[in-house]
Amino acid sequence: MLGARKTVRFRFQETFFMQYIRFSCFLTVFITLAIFVILGSHTIDFFHRVSILDFFFGLHWSPQTAMRQGQVGASGAFGLIPLLTGTLLITLIALIISAPLGIGSALLTSQYLTEKQRQLVKPFFEILAGIPTVVYGFFALLLIGPFLQSVFHSHSPVVMSSESALACGIVMGIMIIPLVGSVTDDVIAAVPASMKDASYGMGASKAETIFGVILPAALPGIVSGFILAISRAIGETMIVVMAASLSANLTFNPFEAVTTITVQMVMLLVGDQAFDSTKTLSAFALALALFMITFVLNYFGFRMYKNAISRLKN
Repeated sequence: MLGARKTVRFRFQETFFMQYIRFSCFLTVFITLAIFVILGSHTIDFFHRVSILDFFFGLHWSPQTAMRQGQVGASGAFGLIPLLTGTLLITLIALIISAPLGIGSALLTSQYLTEKQRQLVKPFFEILAGIPTVVYGFFALLLIGPFLQSVFHSHSPVVMSSESALACGIVMGIMIIPLVGSVTDDVIAAVPASMKDASYGMGASKAETIFGVILPAALPGIVSGFILAISRAIGETMIVVMAASLSANLTFNPFEAVTTITVQMVMLLVGDQAFDSTKTLSAFALALALFMITFVLNYFGFRMYKNAISRLKN
């Protein structure tokens, strides 16, 4: 009798647990689809007023000017290209900064440090990952930006703005170092010990084993970490607001001021705005474009990461 009650209780618990898992999965998918539908519906309304070609291929972004002059979007005032260029420029600089430092930190903690040293160093990377982005913004505004400006004004003819893509990209790169390092560390740890032992058995040094065996084997996972870091950088707002600019300049010069998609979304929705105005609806179009970019990057990043881990384990 007691055994039967335990069996019934266990079945009830298992059924409840399975239903909870299914509900969690359904809720996650539902939220993702709801975000897409909401953004898509308002974006369609926006494209009823502004040409989709003007939005995706326009070279000028100035919603305030367009609304004052009654142009709406016909003159290309809602062009995405300057915002996309600024976003990609800052992200590229951030990746150039974070890639070597992230990989280097992962190699140090996984290959050269003892377990005690690793436990001592690891918390610093975790602290770096937990710092609020507004603090990074102050760091860029008060230290990195003025320092770069003084260096370039003193030692080169380059004219550098007080707010620049370079200063913003450097600080953003520092911010995503823990992400790149964490993914790289996980992938390196998944490299089979037999591959490293075989390399050492052939007389290779530690450096030769790292560059000849470990990094090539872990390369797909490292690339996936880069993709995830790019997604993180693309969605950043506060650092750009404080260190770059609010001006949508179409330039590839890292010494000039630029802005990003996320910053303009914030600017469009700040204050008392008419929810059905073309200016406000343009924020939904920007949000949908950003959603699709980050969704694709995250998808390929996670796929490459999972494939790299499974390939190394097999």
